[in-house]
Amino acid sequence: MDSSEKQLSPVEKFYKQLKMQQDEERRIAEEAAKGKRRGRPRKNKMYFTPITEAAIIAYNAETDGTLRNKVFNEHIHRALDKLSENIIHTFKFYYFDYGARELKQEVVAFMLEKLPKFQEGKGKAFSYFSIVAKNYLIQNNNKNYKAMKEKAPVIAIDHQRDVTNEEVRKDFNEQTAAFMEAFIEYYDKQIPKVFKSDRDRKIAYAVIQLFRERENIENFNKKALYIMIREMTNTRTQYITKVVNTIKKEYSETFTKYREAKIKY
Repeated sequence: MDSSEKQLSPVEKFYKQLKMQQDEERRIAEEAAKGKRRGRPRKNKMYFTPITEAAIIAYNAETDGTLRNKVFNEHIHRALDKLSENIIHTFKFYYFDYGARELKQEVVAFMLEKLPKFQEGKGKAFSYFSIVAKNYLIQNNNKNYKAMKEKAPVIAIDHQRDVTNEEVRKDFNEQTAAFMEAFIEYYDKQIPKVFKSDRDRKIAYAVIQLFRERENIENFNKKALYIMIREMTNTRTQYITKVVNTIKKEYSETFTKYREAKIKY
C-alpha cells in the first residue's frame, strides 16, 4: 500500500475501490460485447449488494461528517429503504395507525440507529439488518394490534358474540397452549432421533424455535414463516417442507391423543 493510499479516509478508500471495480466490470463487459449485436444492458435488480455492505463498513469507520452523508445517501439509504419495504409487505406488518410510507421511514431511521453496531466479519449486513427491521416491526406490530382490539367498539363486539362458542374456544385454546409447551420440550429432544442429516436437524430446530416465539409471529402467513426458516437455516424450501410435514404429522397425531387421554410427557 503506497503513502497516498494510507492517507485516504475509509469512505475515500471505498470510492477508490468502487471505481476500480466499476472500471474492471466495464472492461469485461466491453470485451464480451465485441462481435455481438448490441442490445440494452441488463439492469441489476439486486438492491442490497456487497457494495452496500462495503459502504456500511466505510460509513462506520469514517469520522468526516460530509463523507459519511455522501456514502449514506449514495450507497446505503436506498438499500435500507427497499429492505424495509420488502419486509413490511412480505411479513404483512399492517397493524399501524399511519401510512406505509411513514412506517418505512420509521424502520429506516431505526436501522440507521443500529448501523454502528454492524461489525465486519460477524455475518452479512443484509441478514443483520433484516433481523433488526423484523424485530422492530414485530414489537410494534403486536403492540398496535392489541391496541386496535382494545379500541374496538363494544357494540360491534357484542353484536357478534356467541358466549357458548367463546367458552368452548377458550377451553380449546388453553388446551392447545398447554400442549404446545409440552410438545416443544418433548420434540426438541426427539429431533436427533427423528432426523438423520444435519441439514434436517437444523431445519427442525428452527421450526421449534419459531414455536417458542409464536406469540410474536402469530399474525404471519405461511409464506413468511417459510422465508424466516430459510433465512435461519440457509436451506431450500423443498427440504423445509419435508421437515415441516414430518413435524406437523407428529404434532397432529400427538395432539389428538392428548385431547382424548390427556397424555403427559
